[in-house]
Amino acid sequence: MGMHENKVAVISGAARGQGRSHAVALAQEGADIIALDICRDIDSMEYPNATPADLAETVAQIEKLDRRVVAREVDVRDAAAVKTAVDEGVAELGRLDIVLPQAGIARYTDAGSYEAEAQAWDDILGVNLSGYYHLIESSIPHLVAGGRGGSIVMTGSTAATRPVGSRGGRLAYMAGKHGAVGLMKVYALALAEHWIRVNMVHPTGVASGMTMNATMEKMAAEAAAGTSGEESWIAKSRNLLDVPMLEPSDITEAVMFLVSDKARYITGEEIKVDAGFSLL
Repeated sequence: MGMHENKVAVISGAARGQGRSHAVALAQEGADIIALDICRDIDSMEYPNATPADLAETVAQIEKLDRRVVAREVDVRDAAAVKTAVDEGVAELGRLDIVLPQAGIARYTDAGSYEAEAQAWDDILGVNLSGYYHLIESSIPHLVAGGRGGSIVMTGSTAATRPVGSRGGRLAYMAGKHGAVGLMKVYALALAEHWIRVNMVHPTGVASGMTMNATMEKMAAEAAAGTSGEESWIAKSRNLLDVPMLEPSDITEAVMFLVSDKARYITGEEIKVDAGFSLL
């Protein structure tokens, strides 16, 4: 019997990367999954989002483990759609115990105009901050009604531990991740009476569609060649430990600890899984 046998977890950004890794790991430990992902591109971003086929692969991997899964193509910026998806998932699977607000987007280069930058700002904060709020608020009534407590683990970033980059999309990304830290701490205070713990994991760069795409490859090549300019934020971004990038499973290990009974007295905390990035 797994440590999360018959529990139910809801995960945003579940179609690939960290979201899929968390979903499959929880299923391996006996949990059923509500898997949410937008499964379409956002125009202001420079790289493709996950696809319906990616979400179908997450479903297939969970079902191969003989666990139940409710998958929905949902834009986390849409509060009503998120609530509907969570409500439907809980109605089908019977309960809710674990909430992982994980969906996130980024923009790496200047958008080129004030209007384009403003749109990127709205999109990034809409996903990375409002999206967290929407998922948590939709989940709280189910966690409280269950009377069993619960665990919420939010995906942060090293961008919430020290500034990297300058303006444009990097500014929005940092603002969103700093804002998410504030959400986490307030929710930890507000939900403690229900034994609902709320924590955050701050990863350094993780191999995923967000970091492994044509835009990032071009920027990394320019940084390595010294042609991106001395103010290049990517040239200044490195880990203290000699590893260029972590795997999604590295972050999953921390998440699995935080949602387990081993962390039953941990709430309101930020855990860095950053290979020492924040020390530099």
